[in-house]
Amino acid sequence: MSFAHPLPWWAFALVIAGSGLVAWLAYNRRTLAPGRRAALVTIRFVILLTLVVFLLRPVARGPDADSRHAVVAVLVDTSRSMSIEDAPGGGRRIERARRMLVDRLLPLIESQFEVQVLGFGDALAPATPDSLSATARRSDIEGALAAVRERYRGRAVAGVVLLSDGGDTSGAGERAAESAPPVYAIGVGSPVAGRDREVLGVTAAEAILDDSRVDLAVSAVAHGLATAPIELRLLENGRPIDVRRVTPAAEGAPVREVFQVSPRRGAPTVYTVETPAASGELVPENNARSVLLQPPSRTRRVLLVEGAPGFEHSFLKRAWASDPGLEIDSVVRQGRNEQGADTFYIQAAKSRSDSLSAGYPATRESLFRYDALVLANVEGHQFSRAGLEATRSFVSERGGGLLVLGARSFLRLGLAGTTLEDVLPLELKSGGGEALEVDARGAAASGGRAEVLPAAGPRGVNRVTLTAAGEAHPVMQLAAGTDDTHKRWDAVPPLAAITPLGGPRPGASVLAVASGPGGTPRALVAVQRFGEGRSMVFTGEASWRWRMLLPSTDRSYDTFWRQAIRWLALPAGDPIQMSAAPGAVPGDVLPVRVIARDAAFEPLSNVTVDVRVTAPDGRTETLRAGPDPSRGGAGHHVANVRLTQAGVLRLTAEVRQGWTVAGTASTSVLVGGADLEMADPRVNEAFLGRVAAASGGRLLSQDRLVDLPGMLRAGVSGAAMTVQRDLWHTGWSFGVILVLLAGEWILRRRWGLR
Repeated sequence: MSFAHPLPWWAFALVIAGSGLVAWLAYNRRTLAPGRRAALVTIRFVILLTLVVFLLRPVARGPDADSRHAVVAVLVDTSRSMSIEDAPGGGRRIERARRMLVDRLLPLIESQFEVQVLGFGDALAPATPDSLSATARRSDIEGALAAVRERYRGRAVAGVVLLSDGGDTSGAGERAAESAPPVYAIGVGSPVAGRDREVLGVTAAEAILDDSRVDLAVSAVAHGLATAPIELRLLENGRPIDVRRVTPAAEGAPVREVFQVSPRRGAPTVYTVETPAASGELVPENNARSVLLQPPSRTRRVLLVEGAPGFEHSFLKRAWASDPGLEIDSVVRQGRNEQGADTFYIQAAKSRSDSLSAGYPATRESLFRYDALVLANVEGHQFSRAGLEATRSFVSERGGGLLVLGARSFLRLGLAGTTLEDVLPLELKSGGGEALEVDARGAAASGGRAEVLPAAGPRGVNRVTLTAAGEAHPVMQLAAGTDDTHKRWDAVPPLAAITPLGGPRPGASVLAVASGPGGTPRALVAVQRFGEGRSMVFTGEASWRWRMLLPSTDRSYDTFWRQAIRWLALPAGDPIQMSAAPGAVPGDVLPVRVIARDAAFEPLSNVTVDVRVTAPDGRTETLRAGPDPSRGGAGHHVANVRLTQAGVLRLTAEVRQGWTVAGTASTSVLVGGADLEMADPRVNEAFLGRVAAASGGRLLSQDRLVDLPGMLRAGVSGAAMTVQRDLWHTGWSFGVILVLLAGEWILRRRWGLR
């Protein structure tokens, strides 16, 4: 037993003492025999105490075996995909779900459980069979199961019956089911798509082949149309710019195509890929997808540090200087002066040259101005311990890129044994390539014994061969297609030498190898991610030969090195950064995250962050960002933007310390670039089965609905059916008070009291 309105122990003790005092005072001055006075005082005390106890509402909690007290929540998907007409006879899915509910489900379970019908799409809401309609913009199964938990908190839920086509747009339905009551899922829809063409995805490549070309990888599929060619139309901000026709290998086999586009400068560009609707197509809404390409970012700053003058320095700097997206500062160690101190030849912007007077940035702030570092033929003693630590932080914390090349950087006096060693993707030890396994295509992997390449033959030694990883990596692309890229690499002249190093570190990728003496493969280009940034090693010598020994029209040298430095510099952000996840649709709440840091990339505290939101129709609002609980730590802020319109959403963050603006950042987000609700119109019974299994329930076919009541009854005991019963709001409680009052009145009258 417990109380609905409990009192602390000390208050209850005071109530007991007060009741005893009142009862004693009621008969203290009466002329009565001691025994009779004690009896009346006791009865009065018990009456008062009983009244107090009943006012505190005593209740009892215990199990209830009656399944009619258990709730069964019937969730019906009311999203737009339930309007697809693939039911037998041409009916819509929502109509099929309504008939199943009225004709079969409710008659089966209504007499045994407390059944509540709920529609879910954007949100969960009570519904009747007649009111169910497929109009919701999305099907949020995660939100629906979470809402069921909250709605019936403290009540016994025998199970959840889920009627849906499995088109979940929440992305977390299975995870949400793990803490939900048992889910018994019933698929609504056809497992076989009718006549339908669908653009499955459009993704933009991360790196740029040359000045402004970006790869758009497109995948599409057709059902019910055999192997008829699929026409893919590319639109730039709604204007057609390219058309391709691709023939699938078989019925239902996806096709892939790569478009190359040149985004406009100064504003984000929306690229849309669409395919014309076929006659009688089931779902024309999934025939198009769009992607937003941000305008080219600010100029990337690169610091080139070379341990001694050389040809490579001149050629590298010339290749990078011709790229309008790069700004190059360089430091070349020339020798020692009469006092024995190192001297340097510095070429840099005036605002940064003073910080390079000692051959390397002296402070974290001056180093972190750059987006990428290139260390060529350097020796470890060129850098102080603080400089090496700052360089490590430059990659891991600032998100900068680090490129190391030149034999001096790897040999006895190089970077081996310094804090930069594990930043690099290859072990800095003379290995001769023994840690590489290379197949006939040149695919490299970590571990195992070296497999000797086929005899070097007419190609000779120190010739470049792409690995499988290199074929797909943006750094190594010299042409639009894989075959053409291989031909271009086969044509480059051999290098002067290769520095033999150890194998790749865990997580690193070898993009290219070169054949050493006897055909033994040696890692030439290797990359890895380290913390927030990236690193790359180039073990070859005299790559300038690729420029001098090829026709003047061949740009392989320039293309490779420009792509390499751009890829390395790309992740390096500014002290004030803003980000928002892509793929948002109207109705979503979009978290916009802002990182506020100073010039040394240390978190800024005691700042206010305002996010200005410009909707596609031009209307603006300003939101105050708060601490980001998902990231933790100082400097992380988030503002939640409710999306109401499809189109390009422009976001600008302003960070203030008091009245001073510490910095700004901006980005754009495409809202509604794809109709995810209508993607893949087939019923997704595999997903529904995983949701049911995660909750301890089952996926039911329509011919197994008769088993549902038994499964729900089995879940009643597992539902922890605990009911609360009032102990005072009953006839016996009234009887106890009545008996006590009557007993006191009778004794008072018998003993001569009124």
